[in-house]
Amino acid sequence: MTPASPARGVDRPALIVAGLLLGLAALVAHDASKQTIVSNYGLGPTAMPYVVCAGLVVLGLAHLVVAFRDGIPKPEAADNRAILWIIGGLVGLVVCVAAGGGFIAATAIVFACTARGFGREALPADLGIGLGLGLAIFLMFSKLLTLTLPSGPLERLFL
Repeated sequence: MTPASPARGVDRPALIVAGLLLGLAALVAHDASKQTIVSNYGLGPTAMPYVVCAGLVVLGLAHLVVAFRDGIPKPEAADNRAILWIIGGLVGLVVCVAAGGGFIAATAIVFACTARGFGREALPADLGIGLGLGLAIFLMFSKLLTLTLPSGPLERLFL
């Protein structure tokens, strides 16, 4: 006779997260249904909340399945140094924008610190990559989408 596998109960954290996600999806759907903004050209501003709602429903149902099947895997120990680098990058982003450094420099800071948090050791190269990405994003938002992002000395060169 083979030993029976032990009966697993429901993974309560996964079940709670599933409930929260499905509840949030219901809230977003209710809020989207109450919007009175209309559009003359097909998809309007009410379309995106329904997309978000659908994503929340998918995530909620996936958590529900996991809660009754395998359960959420136990997380590994956190790397505090990596977390500090990423938090430092976010703080640098906020300080750079608040001090008038602009979007491009702030993006370079957060990119380089996040890359360092993930273990990459080439900080000057990552700052350069971040500057390039920040410039591309800034130009796309300001020129193609005509949206305003925080401007600093670098951004004024391109406006």
